[in-house]
Amino acid sequence: MNQNSDFIPFAKPALGKEEEDAVLEVLRSGWLTTGKVARALEEEFAAFVGAKRALAVNSATSGLHLALEAVGVGPGSVVATSPYTFASTAAVARHLGAEVRFCDIGVADYNIDSDLLDRLLEREKDVRAILPIHVGGNPCDMGAIFAAAERHSHEGGQGVTGKRGIPVIEDAAHSFPSRTAAGLAGTLGDIGVYSFYATKTMTTGEGGMIVTDDPALGARMATMRMHGFDREAWDRYTSRKASWYYEIVEAGYKYNLPDLLAAIGRVQLAKAERLFSERVAIAGRYDEAFSGLDGLVLPPRKNDGSHAWHLYSLRVDGSGDAVEAARDSLIAALQEAGIGSSVHFIPLHLMPYWAKRYALSPSDFPRAWASYRASVSLPIWPGMGNDAVDRVIETIATWVRNRSFR
Repeated sequence: MNQNSDFIPFAKPALGKEEEDAVLEVLRSGWLTTGKVARALEEEFAAFVGAKRALAVNSATSGLHLALEAVGVGPGSVVATSPYTFASTAAVARHLGAEVRFCDIGVADYNIDSDLLDRLLEREKDVRAILPIHVGGNPCDMGAIFAAAERHSHEGGQGVTGKRGIPVIEDAAHSFPSRTAAGLAGTLGDIGVYSFYATKTMTTGEGGMIVTDDPALGARMATMRMHGFDREAWDRYTSRKASWYYEIVEAGYKYNLPDLLAAIGRVQLAKAERLFSERVAIAGRYDEAFSGLDGLVLPPRKNDGSHAWHLYSLRVDGSGDAVEAARDSLIAALQEAGIGSSVHFIPLHLMPYWAKRYALSPSDFPRAWASYRASVSLPIWPGMGNDAVDRVIETIATWVRNRSFR
């Protein structure tokens, strides 16, 4: 490692005294778990994104699980999604006893291909939910996905929400705040799920948020989020008029977000626009520097400012073993210079569990495989500072000048 400078981590949360003070206030309040602070975060988040209801949960994984359960996913049903995602996107379907059918990504980006999705839905008559992922914060073509969901509805034209046939659940873990002409990514489908994990654009350390405009889906997820209680612990333990009596109306889960973490989230939400602006500025500097370098391809995006820039996934131009070797060489150069990086994603169909369960090979989803082999995600976090961004740029520029494979 280069010893003349400090290590630049791949990701770092933008936390300050405001978050510390918010946590201390909760610690001193006498109520640590889900209560008025979590409720406040839900109300503020719903207002920010323009959703009718928001439900705070302990992870986006939990949120996806609740969402799929709410739309009726279970044994005998199928969830259509992309292999170019994190493990939990597909795993939650298996948790419910459903099967997964993968659909490859587009030629020009990392998101699910709507034409291939259309063909998959034509073949698969048991698809109960479509789960697109806004990879890196670049929104999917939701209009085309909705059209496919409606065209291939197996519910006589209406799904559980009465809107568009096969329910569409957005994995919006990367896409806060991705603004599209139709609204924020995550608010466009029947249900959207955001992540507040430590590396995300807004963090609570661990946590997430579900949003929906459908009152029945919201009520179902609220019940299932907390053991299937007919009322919340906050009401039972803190109200002067509260009764000790409660009923279990469903076999629910334990997916609530405590006030300690929600307190961090409220401060982060208040900073969201500034944090977004800082990521946009870093992405702009990277674009300017790398657009003129031979052998590099900039991250895919739409030309409408909708990218949330959770990830800046640069591609090495090329294909096959040679491009994978080049990508690995670039990662090594970054590491040697004291710069963290990552790869998003190792496609799920390459993972032993999914490959074995569905007898999959790398070439079954060639675009996802090719994108994985060529891509490296660079540091892009508020507070990096110009010097750190310069180091990343110069390290990559030097690697391009010195690379021996063409």
